[in-house]
Amino acid sequence: MTVKFVAAIDHGTTSTRCILFDKLGAPIAVAQRGQTMHYPRPGWVELDMEEVWNRTQECIHEALGSAGAAPADIAGIGITNERESVVLWDRRTGRPVARSIVWQDTRTAAAADALAADGGIQRLQDRTGLPISTYSSALKLGWLLDQDRARREAAVRGDLLFGTPDTWLLWNLTGGPEGGVHATDPTNASRTLLMNLHTLEWDQDLLDLLRIPRALLPEIRSSSEVYGSAVGDLSGVPVAGVLGDQSASLFGHTCFDHGDMKSTYGTGAFLLFTLGTEPVLSEHGLITTVAWKLGDADAVYALEGSVAMAGSLVQWLRDNLGIIHDASEVETLARSVEGSEGVVFVPAFSGLFAPYWRDDARGVIVGLTRFANKGHIARAALEATAYQTFDLAEAMLADTGLEQLGELRADGGMTKNELLMQFQADVLGSPVAAPAVAEITATGAAYAAGLATGFWSGLDELRANYTITRRWQPEMDSDERARGVAAWRSGVDRTLGLTRPSGTA
Repeated sequence: MTVKFVAAIDHGTTSTRCILFDKLGAPIAVAQRGQTMHYPRPGWVELDMEEVWNRTQECIHEALGSAGAAPADIAGIGITNERESVVLWDRRTGRPVARSIVWQDTRTAAAADALAADGGIQRLQDRTGLPISTYSSALKLGWLLDQDRARREAAVRGDLLFGTPDTWLLWNLTGGPEGGVHATDPTNASRTLLMNLHTLEWDQDLLDLLRIPRALLPEIRSSSEVYGSAVGDLSGVPVAGVLGDQSASLFGHTCFDHGDMKSTYGTGAFLLFTLGTEPVLSEHGLITTVAWKLGDADAVYALEGSVAMAGSLVQWLRDNLGIIHDASEVETLARSVEGSEGVVFVPAFSGLFAPYWRDDARGVIVGLTRFANKGHIARAALEATAYQTFDLAEAMLADTGLEQLGELRADGGMTKNELLMQFQADVLGSPVAAPAVAEITATGAAYAAGLATGFWSGLDELRANYTITRRWQPEMDSDERARGVAAWRSGVDRTLGLTRPSGTA
């Protein structure tokens, strides 16, 4: 029997999905389950990973049933996941010793400050490509180990296993306590603050510095290879692809060449720029990360910048200001005025992140006059997402020496907002394009698995699958763009120093 599909398991922060893709890269069956978020204290965000695994199995069962597919119809399984979250579990029982600490969790702020006290937040950048922050997995893992002396001793003995969510799913998919594969890929390992960006191996100096026992770490393998065979509903199907979510999105967009860029517009926004096989350490506030590693080929690197407030700013307009009743109404409200009329909204609600890294900043709305109304505020909120992305793109140009950006490929819920996408193209001075397939992150995971199992022949076949269905061309003249950027930067300046930086009295 000829295989028909590749399965992708897409684990996000609030839900997990299983999607079956056909030879043309089209999603044929989709099953999704929500998962309970836990907020035990301010700044703490947790997930019950046993619940996540149960939901994953339900999604697999439903997707197979929906497509009328059996394991023999599936060429391989790819996994994609939210990256910096931490899972710690017992090797023998297969049960987590605590809830997963999710990527947004900020309980390690004091530990991050202490680590950065000697050398600043870029202290470990040369080895890891990362600034020191609460996002990285290592500090979360250290926190879990420090809660119980017996837990740390068990970790040293190798009785406990650590992983980001991909590792937990891979281990369970391949048998769990009965022979499960304990591995990860470089896109996830590069977000831990423990992997050497140049060797793609766990760095002993970093392990010693952060007091992480090597015995509990997964093996770092490539992003596209056969890790092992699945059990359960997908019994015998090779698990053959692992990519962190933003790398999976970049790969799904077929951004394979130097200078290719994508931006995902969701709760936040994530801009990635493909570098090639040589990492570029950012001098302008970005993260250097592994984009993917296909089998025995050299790893491909990327520059990454993130916008903390994108879709979540629209939610704030709805929930905190009440000027819209549903997020879908923001475009209509923003179109009720001809422009923002000098109103600038900088949503530095938790400080300014890339490329500024200023935790003394707070959100501001400036340029208000008696003429300003809720339409101008809504329009300025949408423009804020585009300007924040512009800041990241400018940093990428500075880091790479390029003079002009190419086309930006976009995905995520906010790509439905025509006003935002057109303004993004205007501000960048480059086209913005959205593909036919919305499930682009899962597509990337499926592609990694399909390449490893021969379902797809190579990158050219994947490029042929990629279809643009909407493209926005820049229409704004250079003078208007320059005035808008200057007003935005002036707004950014006004956010600074509005609160004390962390670690000061």
